[in-house]
Amino acid sequence: MLTVENLTAGYTPGINILNGVNLFVGRAEIVSLLGPNGCGKSTLLKCIAGYLLPRQGLINLEGDDVGHTPVYLKVRQCALGFVPQTDNVFGAMSVQENLLIGGHFLRPKACQARMEQLCDLYPILARKMHAAAAALSGGERQILALARALMSGPRTLLLDEPSAGLSPKMLEIVFDAIQQIRKHEEVAILMVEQNAVEALDISDRAYVLSLGQIALSGNARALLQDERMQELYLGARAG
Repeated sequence: MLTVENLTAGYTPGINILNGVNLFVGRAEIVSLLGPNGCGKSTLLKCIAGYLLPRQGLINLEGDDVGHTPVYLKVRQCALGFVPQTDNVFGAMSVQENLLIGGHFLRPKACQARMEQLCDLYPILARKMHAAAAALSGGERQILALARALMSGPRTLLLDEPSAGLSPKMLEIVFDAIQQIRKHEEVAILMVEQNAVEALDISDRAYVLSLGQIALSGNARALLQDERMQELYLGARAG
């Protein structure tokens, strides 16, 4: 479970990218974070993950304030998983090696069992276990990145543009994989996406960022029909 309250953050002194952001992601829930380029979506994920310290506000994971917890501790102690948009697998390493890195905190038997469990969930990984990650298709690499983040058994998962650069067919496969994560792992998922319609279709709720603030939020399917959504985001993209 993830709660963000009155979060303010930025990179340059005196200039805020995020201005009082509030959001919530519950257990086994998929929540999309939408908005035009430059509105602060990835900055928010980096703040939650620990790559950027908040200037003000609260980041709460499973009941604990983790706003100033280092990123490496968030993975191990706070059960947080993060899949960045780019460079999210080690291309020169095999699928197996990538998964082992994701489970390096686990005991050997638990790591092997977890890897077998994820390969059952995503059979493509089992079929290409010894292939270099660089040889996988874009969709296969994204599934590997998801599985590697799941190796440690996170309770909260952050996804930054999981459909970036994918064909429509691969996008469907990856989004189906995300739904499987929610179903089998009961993870709280916060997903930044540019493919708004597709993201809303698999999400429970969504937030729309505009100029570093939450401009709109609500049930995902209801937002698809909301005229304000069209004005803030969907209409802007179409135009």
